[in-house]
Amino acid sequence: MSDSTALLELRNVSKSFGAIKAIKDVSFYIGQREIVGLLGDNGAGKSTLIKTISGVHSPDTGEIWLRGQRVKHWTVAAARFAGIETVFQDRALARQQNIVDNMFMGREIKNSLGFVNDKRQVREASKMMRDIGFTSALLSPYSQVITLSGGEQQGIAIARALYFNAELILLDEPTTALSLHETYKVFGFARQARDKGSSILFISHNIYHAWDLCDRFIILDRGTVTMQVKKTDMADAEELIRAMEVVAKTGKAQAQAGK
Repeated sequence: MSDSTALLELRNVSKSFGAIKAIKDVSFYIGQREIVGLLGDNGAGKSTLIKTISGVHSPDTGEIWLRGQRVKHWTVAAARFAGIETVFQDRALARQQNIVDNMFMGREIKNSLGFVNDKRQVREASKMMRDIGFTSALLSPYSQVITLSGGEQQGIAIARALYFNAELILLDEPTTALSLHETYKVFGFARQARDKGSSILFISHNIYHAWDLCDRFIILDRGTVTMQVKKTDMADAEELIRAMEVVAKTGKAQAQAGK
């Protein structure tokens, strides 16, 4: 599965830690302005794959392509420069600080004298909150993050990624431990990001959550991509689950036969 207009493409990417092959010959692409679900159980290799895409790990073998060009010397700085931002499961927020401090922590807006431009940061944070769908009059850029719900905290992390021109946002298990209402709030933030021009890689082990949000699905099992399918090719989440079960059983049978 490939696309010449892909925002990001992995070609036969592998990563090992000693004798453990965390991901093996992984190939897939993410197109422009789409939401792709990366699905797999715990231990499937999702975390290693996320860290490889975000530059934490360099692939042992394989190629990473961005906008039709192969990239080399892949690092966190290179990934961020390319417009890839990661919203980790813990959201990487300073919960005792306010929203505006979290939005610009480590990447503060400064004036010509090198001092932090507090007023501009507040204006920009307020605008991003409105743009991404924060409508509550009770919230302002000065609100402490600890007072926000789990879904709203995810929204702040997504808004931060958007402000810094993320073309691809990696959402790592963003709905874990959230209520149904908060989950759909996160979905709304993700769709707002897509509508503003970003692509989303939604990493989850919850197939039903991914089904409600995603346009396409990549299935990862024991470090290998076992299936890629469009949502339009499946009747519902149950059909996707059945297809995944068939592929998983076939893979296990082949692995046992090869021993």
